[in-house]
Amino acid sequence: QVQLQESGPGLVKPSQTLSLTCTVSGGSITTDYYYWSWFRQPPGKGLEWMGAIAGSGSIYYSPSLKSRTSISRDTSRKQFTLQLSSVTPEDTAVYYCARCEGLGYEEGCYWGQGTLVTVSS
Repeated sequence: QVQLQESGPGLVKPSQTLSLTCTVSGGSITTDYYYWSWFRQPPGKGLEWMGAIAGSGSIYYSPSLKSRTSISRDTSRKQFTLQLSSVTPEDTAVYYCARCEGLGYEEGCYWGQGTLVTVSS
């Protein structure tokens, strides 16, 4: 059974770059059928899709975050990463990685446990 685990700093200073890694076990990240995705949920707000990398390697970004977001992968380590630049306190959220059957929505996703990232000086 596939498992996903987010890792990275829990505290980032304003204007810096947030970097998270999702490590996948029990499955391949190059399977064409899935989108390996990043979501986030700020305190008291809904879930927001940030972007994804397909099994083929194609990368997709939310239009609202595209200018600050970079997603990549290391297939040998079965990891995919999220970088979000120029962070502000509004980027404080629980960040989730997920394996999804579709692009841009939460239905049909298998989730990591999530990791809280706080943006504060």
